Amino acid sequence: MPGRPSEAGRPAVGAAPRRCAECGGYEYGGAPACGACRDLVDGILEAPWAAFLRQWDLGDGHPTGPSAPHDDEVALAELVVSEPDRHDWRVVDAALDRLRCSTCGDRLSRGPVGCPACDLAHGFRYAAIETDRPGAMPGNEHGVRVNVSVVRRPQFSSADEVLARRLLLPALLVGLLPTTEAAQRVNAQVKRSPPERRAAVLEQAVEELLARRRTDGGRPAP
Repeated sequence: MPGRPSEAGRPAVGAAPRRCAECGGYEYGGAPACGACRDLVDGILEAPWAAFLRQWDLGDGHPTGPSAPHDDEVALAELVVSEPDRHDWRVVDAALDRLRCSTCGDRLSRGPVGCPACDLAHGFRYAAIETDRPGAMPGNEHGVRVNVSVVRRPQFSSADEVLARRLLLPALLVGLLPTTEAAQRVNAQVKRSPPERRAAVLEQAVEELLARRRTDGGRPAP
């Protein structure tokens, strides 16, 4: 039985976030508007999916990317989606990208708001396996997958939620996770701020989280 996919496609736990040459923010955090960051976010799924294909001897000679999957790749994706609780969440999400919704015709789970088939597939994806990486804070992997889901399906969330999720994603990818108390405090600050100040409030919170990682190993103060 194929094992857990590799960690290729995202930064290592403890790495320092890097700036994106296209948008100027931290890499990954500019998605979905920044094309470079959007490609990096997609790579979080594509790298483990490519490794998964190789475990099934389907990696060589097949198209790469979800836009034109080989018939065998589609069949494997259908198998994965039928048993999400047996696979890593990144493999499940990549499999969904390779299937077309029979109702709306978009990538399964990523169609327009109100598509019943996409809504159903989106709900089932959360049965997939989430495993915290060694050295990451407990619960970090769940945070990563939720934020990735929101960034890749922005039409289903408010503008403020997409903003918060995308700006926090670079810190989550290097293993950090704010406490519930810290997240609630920042959320309250954002709600009190005018729209043009909200990004700055969130960026400052991310910088404080990264600074704590440098001083106390990533244990954010409440």
